Amino acid sequence: MKECVLVVDDDREIVKAISILLEGEGYEVLKAYDGLKALDILTTGRVQLVLIDVMMPKLDGLSALMRIRQKANIPVIVLSAKSEDTDKVLGLSMGADDYVSKPYNPAELAARVKSQLRRYTLLGDIHAGERAGEITNGRLTYHTDERILYADGEAVKLTATETKIVDLLMRNLGRIFPAEEIYRRVWEEEAFASENTVMVHIRRIREKLELNPKEPEYIKVVWGIGYKMEKQEKCR
Repeated sequence: MKECVLVVDDDREIVKAISILLEGEGYEVLKAYDGLKALDILTTGRVQLVLIDVMMPKLDGLSALMRIRQKANIPVIVLSAKSEDTDKVLGLSMGADDYVSKPYNPAELAARVKSQLRRYTLLGDIHAGERAGEITNGRLTYHTDERILYADGEAVKLTATETKIVDLLMRNLGRIFPAEEIYRRVWEEEAFASENTVMVHIRRIREKLELNPKEPEYIKVVWGIGYKMEKQEKCR
């Protein structure tokens, strides 16, 4: 069965061009021209990735993104004419997995879609299979085979990208990873101006697992070097 990508943009010519590009790569493509229609299509459960524009009528892309994240962890790539770092950070902070600026390079866009789908597919059904092991660190328990993180016994709802970062840090407790290395390992491509992207994802993870994200106990920044998962005493 073909992987299904939902392309959302109020510019029908852009939707058409991207659809031709992705269909040529072997994907099934669904189309929407505003955020509300995109949300309606997502209820079918057929979509594995969303490529969404920011500026749209009825419901803009970032507002739609927030609603998507309330219900689904599928990869979302934001496509926008805005290229400033602040706009990129805003999109990522709302739950996007990646950001592509217009005018886009077709080969780059196809590669980013493939990369996101590959990560999502590799994670698979996080509830499937037998538990082969777990890593416990204070309040946190990470089930390595299922790739599920628990905080105080409750599953933490992570996106595919966030899960990949958590997997890296939990398997290497106490080790400091530069942002560039995290980016290369998680995004599986060379790091270029990667600091903001990694920083935003780290912040989102902290908000989900830390008791006080402003004074994190677990994911620590080592200024000038990178990030690490701090080793904790096992909870009793």
